[in-house]
Formats: sequence, C-alpha cells, structure tokens
Amino acid sequence: MDKVAIVVVTYRRQELLGTLFESILKLTRAPWRVVVVDNEHAERTEGMVREFEEKVTRQWGRTIPDLGGGDSRVVYAPQSDNLGGAGGFSAGVKRAYDLGAQWFWVMDDDVAVEPEGLERLGKWTDGHEVVQGARLDYDGGPFYWQYRFITSMGIPDPIAPAAFGQAGYRVMNTMCFEGGLFSRRIVESIGLPDPRFFIYWDDTMYGYLASKVTTPIVVPDVVMRRTREIGNWDIAGVRQLNSTSDMNRYHIMRNRGYMARYFMHHGDYRPFLFALGTAATFAKEFIRLLAVDRGSFRSGIGRLVKGWWDSRRLLHDPEWKPMPPLK
Repeated sequence: MDKVAIVVVTYRRQELLGTLFESILKLTRAPWRVVVVDNEHAERTEGMVREFEEKVTRQWGRTIPDLGGGDSRVVYAPQSDNLGGAGGFSAGVKRAYDLGAQWFWVMDDDVAVEPEGLERLGKWTDGHEVVQGARLDYDGGPFYWQYRFITSMGIPDPIAPAAFGQAGYRVMNTMCFEGGLFSRRIVESIGLPDPRFFIYWDDTMYGYLASKVTTPIVVPDVVMRRTREIGNWDIAGVRQLNSTSDMNRYHIMRNRGYMARYFMHHGDYRPFLFALGTAATFAKEFIRLLAVDRGSFRSGIGRLVKGWWDSRRLLHDPEWKPMPPLK
C-alpha cells in the first residue's frame, strides 16, 4: 500500500482537529501525505497545520516527492467557501490525486485514528480496492454502520446482518467517508466524489459507484474512534438514531434527487420502489424529530418538506451530468 494520503476535511472544529492530529502522530506506519481541507480558511487552523507539519517532519522526516516536487508529508488546502463535507472530500481527493497518491484514507475532523489503523487496513489491500474499517463510538463501544444499501429503494438495509462470515469481511455496496480507504484506480474509474451533494449521501453514492467497478468490503478491524458526543436514541442496544441538524434534514431529502439521477444513469432506477424509499426516509426523519430532536420539530418538518420538493426538481434538471471518470 504505497503513497497513502490521509484526506481530512475540517470546518470550525479546531479542538477536534487537534485530537485527530495527535492520533495521526501515533500511527505505527507513516502516511505519505496528510491533506487537510479547511472549509473555513481560518488563521487558527492554518497555524495548527503548520505546527502539525513540524511535528510530523521531526517524527517521520520528509517523504517521496510528489508530482509537483514537494516532499512535506502535510499539505494545507484552504477553501474560499464552505464546500460542505461533499465538496471538501472532492477537493481533498483531487489534491491528493494530483500529487500522485495511490491510496486515499478519508475522514472528518471528529475522529481519532487507532495507532495500527493503517497497518490493519493495509493487510486487506492486496486483493481489495475499497476497504471500510470498523469504528468505535465516542463512548468506546462498537459503532454499527449499515454497510448494505437497498438500491431499488435508495435506503440503507435496516436488517443487514452484523456478523462476519468465514471470509472475515462483508461485501458492501456503499461507503462512509469516516474512514473509507480506496485506491487510485477507483478514482480514475468513477471520478471524484460529487461536490453537489454538499452534505449527506455523497459517500453512499461514491461507494455505490465503486461497487460498479470492484467489490468493496467492510472489515472488523477497528481503525478509528469517534470523538464527538452526539445525542442519540438506542434501538435494541445495537443500532441508534443520532441527533442531527435542520441543514442535514434538508440535504437528506434534497440529495435523493441526485441519488435517483445516478441510479437512472446506471439503469438501477425503479420509480415506484424509490418513491417508497423516499417516503420511508421521510418517516425515519419524522421519528428522529419526535424521539431525539423534539426542540426542532417545527423547523425540522419544514426543512424536510423543502428538501423533498427540491429533490423533485433535480430529477428533471436537463443540465445534470454524472461526475466524469478521470481516466
């Protein structure tokens, strides 16, 4: 697993970013690059990155020069506007790709990597091009992630089995940018993550597109933990419904329009079943408002309805095109 680039997207969470930086310095294997996408373009963040770069250089030294001739392991990539998580990961993967990265390990700023994280992922990369490691929740318990996506309805499979088979991994058709690892060939084949999503469903669809050209897997090896406490409602002690924001609620519904367009492009769009999936998604968010975010009920309902309405316009946008492959 040569030339691994860690791609971090951050926005106004310097304390959490500092925790992530500390954990990266404890990695037992040095990354080739750490690309920090700053959606805030803040002086404080820039200063933190410079300090982090000095520590990285002292610990691991310089590295193999990139295509531009630079040999620092840390690259600061400030953005002029807040591009959201989707735009940030698109910009970060592009920057790492242009530098010559062969592998991309992507993450938000509210996680901390395990010291053996890269080594644990690396053992799977001889035969797989997309690997999703396991995570711990902020309280140290296991974090369950819905790794299977019901394409016809456009929703995560709520009853996908949690157990691993004899192979030691599970095949998935989605991805999470909280710790997903993928190869350069994947980026070349399906293009960059789609920045138009802004937030939500962007990583899901990137995993869906990756499943069209390879077999993505999720493995039981713990590679990171969450560091931000989020209010939630436990469901049967395994799954949980986390608190979210009205901005998320809007994009959860709106971005189903982009999702449907990708399904249309690949021949997987089933209008009736997808409509059922949209209704189910709305119902889930309605339950979330009742059970977790009661204080935002009125505004939350408004954002859900607005997102649903706007998704219908995207379904008929004559200018829409999928992200192009890079090679």
